[in-house]
Amino acid sequence: MAAAEDQAPLALNYVPEVVLKKRKTNEDWAIKRKLQQEERVKRRKSDKFAIKKPEQFVREFRDKEVDFIRMKSRVKRKRSAALTLESNKPLFVIRIGGKNDMHPKSQKLLYSLRLRKIFNGVFVEANERVMDILQKVEPFVTYGYPDMKSVKDLIYKKGVVKVGKERFPLTNNNVVEEQLGKYNIISLEDMVNEIARVGQHFKDVSSFLCPFKLNNPEKALHGKKRRFEQGGDSGNRGDMINELLRKMN
Repeated sequence: MAAAEDQAPLALNYVPEVVLKKRKTNEDWAIKRKLQQEERVKRRKSDKFAIKKPEQFVREFRDKEVDFIRMKSRVKRKRSAALTLESNKPLFVIRIGGKNDMHPKSQKLLYSLRLRKIFNGVFVEANERVMDILQKVEPFVTYGYPDMKSVKDLIYKKGVVKVGKERFPLTNNNVVEEQLGKYNIISLEDMVNEIARVGQHFKDVSSFLCPFKLNNPEKALHGKKRRFEQGGDSGNRGDMINELLRKMN
């Protein structure tokens, strides 16, 4: 009994003060982050269910009908020389317009190009079907032929892919080899070359890439629906799309 009483008490685990401070900082940051996210969700909900005035409904309906009438006139318009197909070059299309003044048919066409949000961009092949769609939704998009540097910068800086239901940023070659290895595309560089040269598996690579989320270019877009060649923002920019991409990437 006495021997048991003489045993020294167990030493407490020592945690350095630096570690304790770091834990406290991390906990504070996690709480702050959670509150920010909750506030963001609350703000989105309040924006979504904002009450509209009757005249706003009337104005939006009128704008959508005007868009539909103009779309039909654009379809009848002869395609300009600026829209000549260049099948050996990829097209990069950026959505620059919202949806309040957009007819549902225009929205459906944009969705067919996977352009669901403003400042989303996608690589597409320049074929007759795509050019017809671009002519119909011209006020809401701008597009052109990106060079090798633009293609590489987009894929390396903003490339995101979807595997199953999960999205992964393109930070290494593993996911590329797993999903595109059957096409002998095993690296980011292979993807860049396939897109830039409109290779045999262009469609597989472009659909593997999620739409690019681009930055809002300050002072590069002026909110004008006129065509680019007429001093506006929309339509075909040709090789000038590269200048815009430098500001949005």
